[in-house]
Amino acid sequence: MNTLFAASALLPDGWAADVLFEIGPDGSLTGVTPNAATHPGAASAPRAAGPVVPGMPNLHSHAFQRAMAGLTEQVGQGGSGGDDSFWTWRQVMYGFVGRLMPDQVQAIAAQLYVEMLKAGYTAVGEFHYLHHDPDGRPYADLAEMSERIVAAAQATGIGLTHLPVLYGYGGFGGQPAGSGQRRFLNDVDGFLRLINRLLQRHRKNPQVRIGIAPHSLRAVTAEMLKAAVAGLDSFDDEAPIHIHIAEQVKEVQDCRAWSNQRPVEWLLHHQPVGPRWCLVHATHMTEGETARLARTGAVAGLCPTTEGNLGDGFFQAPEFLHHGGIFGIGSDSHISVSPVEELRWLEYGHRLLHRRRNMLAAGGNQSPSVGAGLYRAALAGGAQALGRPIGRLAVGTRADLIAIDTEKPALLGKSGDVLLDAAVFAGNENPVRDVMVGGRWVVTEGRHVAEQAVLRRYRAVLSELMG
Repeated sequence: MNTLFAASALLPDGWAADVLFEIGPDGSLTGVTPNAATHPGAASAPRAAGPVVPGMPNLHSHAFQRAMAGLTEQVGQGGSGGDDSFWTWRQVMYGFVGRLMPDQVQAIAAQLYVEMLKAGYTAVGEFHYLHHDPDGRPYADLAEMSERIVAAAQATGIGLTHLPVLYGYGGFGGQPAGSGQRRFLNDVDGFLRLINRLLQRHRKNPQVRIGIAPHSLRAVTAEMLKAAVAGLDSFDDEAPIHIHIAEQVKEVQDCRAWSNQRPVEWLLHHQPVGPRWCLVHATHMTEGETARLARTGAVAGLCPTTEGNLGDGFFQAPEFLHHGGIFGIGSDSHISVSPVEELRWLEYGHRLLHRRRNMLAAGGNQSPSVGAGLYRAALAGGAQALGRPIGRLAVGTRADLIAIDTEKPALLGKSGDVLLDAAVFAGNENPVRDVMVGGRWVVTEGRHVAEQAVLRRYRAVLSELMG
């Protein structure tokens, strides 16, 4: 049994003073006692170096894309002739991913996960579509590339919800995939064999959860989607299901041409979308779709820095929250790896769009603080989307927490929800000092325990790729 004493901590019911945390051998919290200054165990418990808050779940990641961040910011890439868009960015990405080897993917993921942990993300949903060798042939172990992601997570200490992607086609209605997509492709039977293999290997690991990610309505047919969900249910009927949807206007137009319905409309009509689902981006929805999605209890997976980088558009957050919608945040293409930046731009986007301030008070009635409300809401939505007992500091949840560095100039003199407001909106310094995942310290005084070794390998991989 390990213990930790925090002078201040954010618990499910709000901020509490003098909190004693007790942590079991499996990395879960077995005791959370506020007002424990005189508790018999308090005197000998190590002291947190700052206010303690739950670590943030990152619900949407394509790990390999961290290595190409900054490489797609020149006019005319992807054969665009200067008319740059998500679709021309995608062509550049296909060229990059086509060269990656398994050990390189593991090294890139490990570097990314170190950066996530240092920024305060303590769990990640890896939306993983790189399955096969560069010619599209399966590896001897169907799970070769997935296991590289698991190995990177284990080596760095981050919690993982691994979401292998089902990808079968290149466009709505079963259009043939292109050569740039050959490493992603599986039929349903092969895909379910992969899922079953991963479940058998990792089911007992509290740091790993397995779900699925039908890539998009572009990439799977209605029959494939139905069969994949049914197959997953036969293994684990509570496992997470994530899907890209309605990210781009062209996607909406193409879906309407195929089905006479918009993507979110089609999905809600054809699948029992509910709390285990995460609809990633969902940028382009009508008012009716927004309300209907909110009522399902599914999570909207929002990635504002990537959505801004790709020119996706604005998620209808005020309307979605008005209808009781649940959201979480992800860093997607990792053009930025910062939970506070995702939350800041989620709010700022709507300030710019509507020319008003304090648009997204998402924390219920606990507090008028926008930053604190967004942080709380993203904790809850991210935990739900990843299907793991995280995002709260309560008995039975994982001991995933961060200690905030209140010596940062922007945070001096701040406490409680005002501290979270300042962390989100006041400046660009990382507010994270120490990070614990599953009861183990992985970041202390801003440094990850393995960052030098991980960085050496990542630097060598970048040298290979850039060369």
